[in-house]
Amino acid sequence: MASQAQWDTSGNGLLNGTYYFRQVVYLASDQNGDLSEAIAIYGNITFSGNGTYSITNAIASDSSNTTYGTDPLSCWLVNTECAANAGSPVNGTYSIAASGYGFLTSPIASITTSTTQPNGDLVYGLVSSNGILIGSSTETASGYNDLFIAAPVGPATPTFQGNYTMAGYLPGSSPGSTADVFFQMTPSGGGSLGTVNITGYVGGTSTLSQSSSVTYKASGGAEIVSFPNVTTANFYAGAEYLYFSPDGSFCFGGSPDGYDMLVGVRNDSSSFNSGAIYYTAGLDLDTSTLSSGYATSDSFYGSFTSNNGTIIEADRVNAVANTNTFISTYGDTTTDTTYDQFAFTNAGGVFIGAGVGPYLGLKVGLQAPKLPGSSGFSVYLDPTSLENTASYAPFTAGVSVGEVITLYGKNLASSTVVASTVPYPTYLANTQVLINNVAAPLVYVSAGQLSAVVPYETTGPVAQIQVINNNTNSNVITAFVNESTAGVFTQLQNTTYPAGLGYAVAIHNADFSLVTPLKPAQPGEYIDAYVTGLGTVYPTIQDGAAGPANPLSASTYCLTPSSATCTISATIDGLATTLVYAGLAPDLAGIYQISLQIPSTGLTGGDQTFQLCGPDSCTSESVITIAGTGVTSLAEGKHISAFPRKVPRKKSAITIHGLNRVAPPQPFSRVR
Repeated sequence: MASQAQWDTSGNGLLNGTYYFRQVVYLASDQNGDLSEAIAIYGNITFSGNGTYSITNAIASDSSNTTYGTDPLSCWLVNTECAANAGSPVNGTYSIAASGYGFLTSPIASITTSTTQPNGDLVYGLVSSNGILIGSSTETASGYNDLFIAAPVGPATPTFQGNYTMAGYLPGSSPGSTADVFFQMTPSGGGSLGTVNITGYVGGTSTLSQSSSVTYKASGGAEIVSFPNVTTANFYAGAEYLYFSPDGSFCFGGSPDGYDMLVGVRNDSSSFNSGAIYYTAGLDLDTSTLSSGYATSDSFYGSFTSNNGTIIEADRVNAVANTNTFISTYGDTTTDTTYDQFAFTNAGGVFIGAGVGPYLGLKVGLQAPKLPGSSGFSVYLDPTSLENTASYAPFTAGVSVGEVITLYGKNLASSTVVASTVPYPTYLANTQVLINNVAAPLVYVSAGQLSAVVPYETTGPVAQIQVINNNTNSNVITAFVNESTAGVFTQLQNTTYPAGLGYAVAIHNADFSLVTPLKPAQPGEYIDAYVTGLGTVYPTIQDGAAGPANPLSASTYCLTPSSATCTISATIDGLATTLVYAGLAPDLAGIYQISLQIPSTGLTGGDQTFQLCGPDSCTSESVITIAGTGVTSLAEGKHISAFPRKVPRKKSAITIHGLNRVAPPQPFSRVR
């Protein structure tokens, strides 16, 4: 029986000392993107290094607090007005893993306002190589989006010199009045920014600008940037407080009595670092549907790997219009400016991004911390290495039962061995993998990487993973357990797409041949795709066992006890497909099969995004070629040999068509 697992706290020391922080919170009044309340809290937070924090001298600015506007945080939490210096400390706890991934009790956890927020919310986030923390309270019990940023306190007079790119998110009471901006500031070192030209998108449909002479001054460890307080200002009027990382290369802040978030980087790079892992958090507002009366907002945190111009990202997304938080896995190119515009600092180690209308938003990305070698373990698991074997989704995607995962490290096995029997063994080449103290079926092991199947006995919310090689234990890494972690297997790397992205492993149901650009899927035909991470199956099956030869007689539709509660869906280029079967693949272990009908009408020929969703995850990292105008003649691909996966983690440049963070499964009509 699996035991209740606890989150790894060996990285608590990554947060230690006094930090500046700012958290913005946007509470929805309906499912159309309108806000009932906006909140910003900011001040000093001191981390103990061992799991506790204390907030002092913090201020809350609340749009619903019409009586006194801003208030000390401790007073605001109990709905009491008090003097600026009369607040008391607000205390909390945090848990950070060796990877820098973890959570802290939200400073607004005890909020009691007109909207009656729940107690106990957490801010989930990640700590970067330079100690900056970014995150979001994605698991909220009611409708709000937020973004939390904290950075170690720097010099009393910040280093504010050079050329900075700034990105800002300015909420409105409705999507039509919300804006994001992207602009340059060049401080002189003498209190003048000269003329600052700001361009931004308002409501996603209007592009506005603002040009004015701007000054700044240091005060209390911040730089106070002063914009002319005039009614003609489209974006900023009055003071914006900026707090800086110790080296001055990154800054963040906002209005002392407003609800915006403003971030900036000192420019010294123009690209992502290839081979790096980045931690991200941000806000999105899709206003492309405003003409239909609604918009879609979300907040998120996650991570991605950057390799030779491509990324594979896994974000935990809280979309207010959605009924639950979900994992979104998607691929993109680092040069894609369809949805975002970016700026970089620290030789590409930190980046900021703003949305491109009608896709508004704000994003902060930080390179993962450098891990301390093997940390004294002769058998060592890289805490950031956990991946979905099909999609290559990074560790922030979490795990689900029945999923095939890949782990990387040192001395994981004494030799390279591929499992030759089914059910897969739990002991291979003197190696075991324990997930919550249950031995996992092993597909492939080697000294540097291995693949295993998450046991069906694994229960949440946390999975502890450990390798035992020849009776020597590795360190323990942790991941969150989800209902699903959908990932689509892709064909072997070719000149267009690398492994983990691109053409889905899908076959024509009629003759079992592979769907490729030379033999594309026909509108109206049935195809089968092979995936992992769809979760619990009915009836139950032994860990690592192959799916039944006749699945339709042995397992029920959509991996749920009743077809009326189907939780699996698939789209191609945004068009819903008719799902015929979703369950374990016949005679294959650890692999699920999706059987679907290609839409008969509405599809354009060519490579089209294949999106697969489970109850709490969506993946859109693969494409399916559809017959018709636009199909290219590429070299015939080969069917993937899913196990062992010896494909190098390095990937070549690709062009992805239409892949971006997924929207909620269905739109909502305006509530009147």
